[in-house]
Amino acid sequence: MEVNQYLEMFIEESKEHLQACSEHLLELEKNPDDLAIVGEIFRSAHTLKGMSATMGFEDLADLTHKMENVLDAIRNEKIHVTPEILDVVFESVDHLEEMVMDIANGGDGKRDVSATVAQLKRIELGEEAVPEVSATVAGPAAVESVLEYDSFEQTVIAQSSEQGFHAYEISVKLREDCLLKAARVFMVFEILEKDGEVIKSSPSVEKLEDEQFDQQFYVAYVTKESAEDMQKKIMKVSEVEEVVVTTIDQKKFSEREYESQQEVAATASAVAEVESTPATVPSKPEPAAPAKAEKNHAPVGNKTIRVNIERLDILMNLFEELVIDRGRLQSIATEVNHGELNETVERMSRVMGDLQTIILTMRMVPVETVFNRFPKMIRQLSRDLNKKINLEIIGAETELDRTVIDEIGDPLVHLIRNSVDHGIENPTSRRAKGKPEEGTVVLRAYHSGNYVFIEIEDDGAGINRDKVLAKAIAKGIVTQEQSYSMSDNQINELILASGFSTADVISDVSGRGVGLDVVKTTIESLGGNISIESTQDVGSIFSIQLPLTLSIISVMLVEIEKEIYAIPLSSIIETSIIRSSEIMNAHNQKVIDFRGKVVPLVFLEEIFEVPRTESQDEEFHSVVIVRKGEKLAGLVVDSFIGQQEIVLKSLGNYLTNIFAISGATILGNGKVALIVDCNALIK
Repeated sequence: MEVNQYLEMFIEESKEHLQACSEHLLELEKNPDDLAIVGEIFRSAHTLKGMSATMGFEDLADLTHKMENVLDAIRNEKIHVTPEILDVVFESVDHLEEMVMDIANGGDGKRDVSATVAQLKRIELGEEAVPEVSATVAGPAAVESVLEYDSFEQTVIAQSSEQGFHAYEISVKLREDCLLKAARVFMVFEILEKDGEVIKSSPSVEKLEDEQFDQQFYVAYVTKESAEDMQKKIMKVSEVEEVVVTTIDQKKFSEREYESQQEVAATASAVAEVESTPATVPSKPEPAAPAKAEKNHAPVGNKTIRVNIERLDILMNLFEELVIDRGRLQSIATEVNHGELNETVERMSRVMGDLQTIILTMRMVPVETVFNRFPKMIRQLSRDLNKKINLEIIGAETELDRTVIDEIGDPLVHLIRNSVDHGIENPTSRRAKGKPEEGTVVLRAYHSGNYVFIEIEDDGAGINRDKVLAKAIAKGIVTQEQSYSMSDNQINELILASGFSTADVISDVSGRGVGLDVVKTTIESLGGNISIESTQDVGSIFSIQLPLTLSIISVMLVEIEKEIYAIPLSSIIETSIIRSSEIMNAHNQKVIDFRGKVVPLVFLEEIFEVPRTESQDEEFHSVVIVRKGEKLAGLVVDSFIGQQEIVLKSLGNYLTNIFAISGATILGNGKVALIVDCNALIK
């Protein structure tokens, strides 16, 4: 079967199933006796195993199968959920995620997971750890097989038994300080092959030869020798620490035959589902909680299809060309002033407005796709830092453009780690402050106008205003004089300044600023901004403002001489006409009094070196008041043209790092207008 055509869909569905596993494992940790949750995890793992086997990713399928065996033992109440068991299952999911990411990046999905596999096998056998050196004689008390056998291998073992041979599964563990693992493996196999026949090994012989395993490996073996004799012979090999010989219980073969048939069915189902629908429905239905299972899968049937994001990008680019042509048609219609033409252009504009809404909506993705990774991250950080932390997620259904979603993940990871590591205090400190031992981090998303706000709020130590200010002055980021007029929020935001580090600041503030300038730069590159509110010993709120989309933006067109510039409406507070007499000088900077605030003026003709055909000595100036966080500036232009929706185009590879210009657009008359980067102009 040609599987390449299904690869992209396999990767997407694998990510969904692994995310479902992670979410349910977190639930199971809180409710370890809820077997319905175990059933949900089992179904996701079972489907993923079938899909992986179908696509030929054997390592992925094998690890999933080992994890599935543990889950099956839990739901059948053979073993009980403990934190240690959950740690191993979480570790397995982490490995599976890494394998899928490797496949997505063009790899083969292979990883050395032998240590995790060995732990899963021990858990499945009901062991806390591998027992002391021992040998188990064939009989009713034989331990269940750790290795998995196909029908051919089962037949070989069965026929050998009929001819008087014993079938053993041998676990060999080498010492931690073993330097020549491959040589020791060779010596073990040499002993085995003298007295019998090796049926299979785990890891494979090739991996054993390449030393692609930790310290332990397993061998299926048929011989006429006793278990005790084989154990003693292998223990004679240098640097072998432990040998466990168990009899293979062939009764389990028939019991597993039904499961094998179910796996074949799951494989066939996975292929069929890939061709017909985005959702992969488990082929082995379970009676427990069918409604809950349905909730955790994408809608089935023909109501949903998967579309490659590249196709949506192409569609968006084509629509952007239409937006440019729409502007041109509107310009021509205004000049010609023909009734039918005006009516047609007006109708076309309305239809394109609806089309624009649909296209932008198609590109929208819930921030849940980013937020989903954080509960597991918080769990691990809590354990690493010995803190008690509760993560609350609000508004995960809020939608953002896919291009923004792809970029916002890393800044959020950094901010959340920051809140957990340096914001939330340890339980002892929290008790001393009269706080509950468990700290709370709230991750919140909501729409407001044409923006999405994402907030990270914690009830931790907050930011120490005096220490941050002292460090900023010492670093030369602000002067002593400037500090007198700064608000608390402005001081808080000093930790976002480039080069600011609080490494020497005592206790809770320490580390707050490390790398936060990178977070700020990333967010501003997306057309957003970040602000901080903090009260010492109460907590902090990091608020990120992001545009809904990056491709089509609303701007104010302004004119300087005969050049047209576009200023994003998202940065504009208002426009104003001022008298020349209202302009004052302060610290060699021209400023105006705007609603009681001193606002510096920026003359765009000077910034962009616009040539003048004749000198300008006007009594009035047109000013666009723009903001960056709480900072304001007045951009002085010749005149206002009006508002317009424009398509944001990059300046290409040859015009990079142009000061105060973020891109360009093509206007209705065919001319190019440069888009002003207000953030670069406000200091």
